[in-house]
Amino acid sequence: MDKTILSPSISREPNDRLADRISFLGLEGAFQVLAKAKQLEKQGKEIIHLEIGEPDFKTPNNITKAAIQSLNSGETYYTPSSGFPELKEQIAYYISHTRNAEVSSQEVFVTPGAKMMIFFAIMALVEKGEEVILSDPAYPTYHSLIQLVEGTPVFLTLDENKNFTFDIKELERKITHKTRMLILNSPQNPTGSVLSSEDLERIAFLSKKYDFWVLSDEIYSRIVYDTPYTSYYSIHPPKNRTILIDGFSKTYAMTGWRLGYGIMPNALIEAVTKLANNTHACTCTFVQKAGIEALAGPQEEVEKMTAEFKKRRDCIVQGLNEIPGFHCQNPGGAFYVFPNIQKTGMTSGKLADFLLEKAGVACLSGKAFGAGGEGFLRFSYANSIEKIQKALAQIKNVL
Repeated sequence: MDKTILSPSISREPNDRLADRISFLGLEGAFQVLAKAKQLEKQGKEIIHLEIGEPDFKTPNNITKAAIQSLNSGETYYTPSSGFPELKEQIAYYISHTRNAEVSSQEVFVTPGAKMMIFFAIMALVEKGEEVILSDPAYPTYHSLIQLVEGTPVFLTLDENKNFTFDIKELERKITHKTRMLILNSPQNPTGSVLSSEDLERIAFLSKKYDFWVLSDEIYSRIVYDTPYTSYYSIHPPKNRTILIDGFSKTYAMTGWRLGYGIMPNALIEAVTKLANNTHACTCTFVQKAGIEALAGPQEEVEKMTAEFKKRRDCIVQGLNEIPGFHCQNPGGAFYVFPNIQKTGMTSGKLADFLLEKAGVACLSGKAFGAGGEGFLRFSYANSIEKIQKALAQIKNVL
């Protein structure tokens, strides 16, 4: 045996060293606070959960039955990486009719959750050093994934006085020769703001003028309240520079089912197929069958859920505005409120911790969504009105 192979003089780093790229990934604040809240519950403390973006409704029965029937029929095998053909056809039909834009099933890619589609789109399109414009505050996964691929995030400040939308002129000023992508999220997490059709038209014009991609995350598209929803995809932007992302988690109370999809040009479908082949292979078969039923079946439960969310929104906005030091805008969609808490004299992080420990109310620091979120908290009203009213009373009491 060659003894040099076992020589202790060879210097190498410890085996538990992690790849540097892992440091670019953050943790989603909602899950961190949820874990902390669960620990307090184990100690016997009652916690009202307004931190997690998860509908408290059950998945509609017709959807669950479709999955059970699929399992009982033995549909537990692989499907094509891009998705079950029947589901892709149903998604294409749904998007064509809800976005007023002709979509082919060949432009549809099904993923285990919409978050996977966000990852694939950024991975396939953004090179090291290229710029991706996104709002501040924003869903934190966007920032993490941009950093993971060594792209450069460029932030657009959301203006509270403009219902948490951004200035289109500021957007144009931030576009450079390195701009590769703009990420839109309307209705938006964490603020619940909704972009107007006029702003979307101007964004489409800039996309064509400066030749950058638009990733339009429309996961909350069915949860809108006061005005009809306008999708970026319905503005008829250049289809060869647009990725529409949607899914089933929020609309159909299917968060744990993990089912999402993207609509994109065929050239990008080919790249995403390679990524899927080398990661998850395909999306769960019987979950996809449930997705077909969700889109093709009755929609009354969706309408009931949205109507209930509107009642909860009105309740929590009114209640928060009655608490000294709080000022809360009326969101147009999703199920989040983003009150300004600067007059309490506390930072977002300290106040969120204080409310969890002293009031038994779990919420998120606005700073969990970016530097622009300092001075705000995010509450999810995906909980019952009774729990929301109790939470408001407990917050008011401790403040």
